[in-house]
Amino acid sequence: MNNLPRNTLGRTGLHITQLGFGGAAIHGALTGSTRINDKQAEQLLNSVLDSGINFIDTAPDYGVSEDLIGNFISHRRDEFYLATKCGCHNTTEGTALEPGHCWSGEQFHHNINESLRRLKTDYVDLIQMHNPTVEEVEQNNLIEVLQEIKASGKTRFIGVSSTAPHLVPFIESGVFDTFQIPYTLLDRVHEKMISDAAKTGAGIIIRGGIPEAFAQRAKQWRAMWERAQLNELLGDMSSYQFVLRFTLTHPDCHTKVMGTTSIDHLQSNIAAALEGPLPKDVYDEVLKRLEGSSDQ
Repeated sequence: MNNLPRNTLGRTGLHITQLGFGGAAIHGALTGSTRINDKQAEQLLNSVLDSGINFIDTAPDYGVSEDLIGNFISHRRDEFYLATKCGCHNTTEGTALEPGHCWSGEQFHHNINESLRRLKTDYVDLIQMHNPTVEEVEQNNLIEVLQEIKASGKTRFIGVSSTAPHLVPFIESGVFDTFQIPYTLLDRVHEKMISDAAKTGAGIIIRGGIPEAFAQRAKQWRAMWERAQLNELLGDMSSYQFVLRFTLTHPDCHTKVMGTTSIDHLQSNIAAALEGPLPKDVYDEVLKRLEGSSDQ
């Protein structure tokens, strides 16, 4: 087992590994990859835990992700913290994705009950609203619904996965234990908001990377990378490891969730995380070069 760095996830007090596992990839459809079979999923998920990662993030609309987690590592439930989401359309036996979300208290209760069934557990450590608008939350009294779910013992903490402009009022509300926020070297729009959220005492979960499946963003990011001449700073790192270590260098990144279907890729992520944050001089140079090289 690797001795991965750990952080306290804000006021939750959960002592989590700085590298977490994102469950979207194991369904396949969300990431442009082919869904792995059950044997591969069993090997991968157990390798995640065997490698020392102790935070897993999933959602009902990640297809069979919850089912696979429940089927193959629920017997190891005491080894990891588990986060899921709500506001999602449930799938039929986890085989097909239904687009969109439903922002009602009834849907939230349905989501958590189905998630617990599929994950084969009595509780999750964290339930997060899955990218609602501020208006949707306020109009449907959804914070009160989350608090009801917490009071029932079905979750220990409540959070929200969000982006600007909705992220700012959610931070200002002071009610969320955690925030899940997209952030990467080439998409830094939320950089200051991450710190603002952490100042409230909330835990920070970072998502996002450089998914080549999303060609329109990949083309834009490659151009930005080349303008900033970042290859000169790589040393013996791959560009992928460099981007990961940049994210981990953010002082308020409590955990970075990474999805993969490959054990080799998993181990590569872990190796990069074990190297720790980028050296300060390299980090500062990256920020300097990115000025004027992006649309942030």
